[in-house]
Amino acid sequence: MKPRPAYRVFRVVALTFVVLSLLAPLLWMIAASFKTNVDIYDPGKALSFSPTMGNYAKVLQQANYVEFIVNSLWVAFAATVASLILGLPAAYSMSRFNMKKSALVVLMARVIPGVSLLVPWYYVFSNLKMVGGFGVLIISHMFVSLPLVVYIMMGYFDSLPEELEEAGLVDGLTHIGAFRRVILPLSVPGIATSGILSFIFSWNNFMFALVLSDADTKTLPVAIFDFVGYASIDWGGLMAASTVVTLPIMLIALFVQKYVVSGLTAGATKG
Repeated sequence: MKPRPAYRVFRVVALTFVVLSLLAPLLWMIAASFKTNVDIYDPGKALSFSPTMGNYAKVLQQANYVEFIVNSLWVAFAATVASLILGLPAAYSMSRFNMKKSALVVLMARVIPGVSLLVPWYYVFSNLKMVGGFGVLIISHMFVSLPLVVYIMMGYFDSLPEELEEAGLVDGLTHIGAFRRVILPLSVPGIATSGILSFIFSWNNFMFALVLSDADTKTLPVAIFDFVGYASIDWGGLMAASTVVTLPIMLIALFVQKYVVSGLTAGATKG
C-alpha cells in the first residue's frame, strides 16, 4: 500500500525541519569561524560577509593548537586501546557465564554522573602525584569507554554460537586459544563499533580533562576555553577552535557509520 500524498508531504516537511534544526547550529558555527568579531555581532552580515582565515591562523599558530590536537589524539587512542584490552575478555566471560547482574553493575558506571566522582578522584590522584599527567586522563576516560566496550561486546558475543568454540577445543585449542583464534576474528565488526564509539566519547570529553589536566596535557575541548576571557570573548577564535574539535569527529562518524550500525545490529540478535 502506497503512502498517501498528504503523508508523504508531511514526512518530507518533518524530515526537513529536523535536519535543518540539527544542521543550523553547526553551519552557523562554521560560518562564524570565517568572520571577524565585528561581523559576528552584526546581524546584517549573517549571510553576506568577507571571509577571513585569521581565526584559524590564530588557533593553529598563536594558540599552539597542534599540541592540543596531539594530546587529544593520544589520550583518546590510549583510553580506547586500554578499554578494548580489558573490556573484551571481561565481556566474553560475562557472556559465556551469563553474568547479567555483573553486566548491569558495569553499566551503572556509565550511568553515574561523572561530576560526582571528580572530587574524590582529584583527592586520590593528587595524593598519588598523578594530577596533570596523561595517565590520570587515560584512566578517567576509561571510566566512560570501558563500560561501553563491555556492554556492546556482551551482546555481540551472545550472538556467536558456542559450537564454534567447541570445535576449536576439539581441534586442540585451549579456552584462551579459542577466544583469540576463533571468537576475536569473528567479532571484528563489534570491536570496531565499540572502539569507534569509545574514541569519539573520549575525544569529546571535557569535564575530566578540565579538572585533571595541566598546561602540558590540555586536550582540545579544554583548550577552547582559552578564547573565553574575564571581560570579553573572542567569538571568532572560539568558533574556529570549536570547528577544529568538531569536524574530525563528524568526518569519522560519516565514514564509519555503516560499520557502527552493522556492529550494533549484529549484536542485537542471538543465535
